[in-house]
Amino acid sequence: MKPVAIRSPLDDETISRLKSGDWVLITGIIYVARDAAHMKMIEALDRNEPLPFDVRGQTIYYMGPAPAKPGQPIGSAGPTTSGRMDSFTPRLLVEGLKVMIGKGKRTQVVKDAMIKHRAVYLAAVGGAGALISRSIRKSEIIAYADLGPGAVLRLEVEDFPAIVVNDIYGGDLYQEGQAKYRMELK
Repeated sequence: MKPVAIRSPLDDETISRLKSGDWVLITGIIYVARDAAHMKMIEALDRNEPLPFDVRGQTIYYMGPAPAKPGQPIGSAGPTTSGRMDSFTPRLLVEGLKVMIGKGKRTQVVKDAMIKHRAVYLAAVGGAGALISRSIRKSEIIAYADLGPGAVLRLEVEDFPAIVVNDIYGGDLYQEGQAKYRMELK
C-alpha cells in the first residue's frame, strides 16, 4: 500500500479521505502535548483563556521526547500511551483539533467524539522513536516549559510516518485487525 501524503494542519476534505488502515506521511507542523499539558490546556479553556496554539485543524502527537544529540533538533521521539489523554480529548475536539498521534486504543467516548467532530487518530510505531525522530526538522518549546519533558512543543516535520487507526466513519484498525485473525472456538 502506498502511503498517503498529508500536510498539517489539515482540513475536513483531507480528513474525509483518510480511512482506518491507511499509511500516512505527514509534512508540516505538529504539536507535542501529554497529559499534564492537556490538563493545563483544559484548565485554560475553563477560564476562557487562549490555548498556547490554535488547535483548529492541528495535529497533537503524544510523544515522550528524549534530549537532542548535538546538531539534532530532538532525540528519540517515540509515541506514548494515548489513553492518558482520553479524559481531555473530547474538549479539544470541540475546539477543532483534527489529528492525534500516539499508541494504544482510545475509549468509545473519544471515538464517538472523533466521528462527531470529524477527527482521526493515528498510531506511530512504538519502539521506533529514533527512526521517527529523523522526520523532525525543528523542535521548539512553546508553552508550559515548567513541565520539562511534558512541555508543549511545536515540531516541523517532513514525511512523518503513521497509520490511521480511527477514522470519521467509525473504522477502528485495532478491532478490524483482531476480527481478521480471531479464531472461533467450538
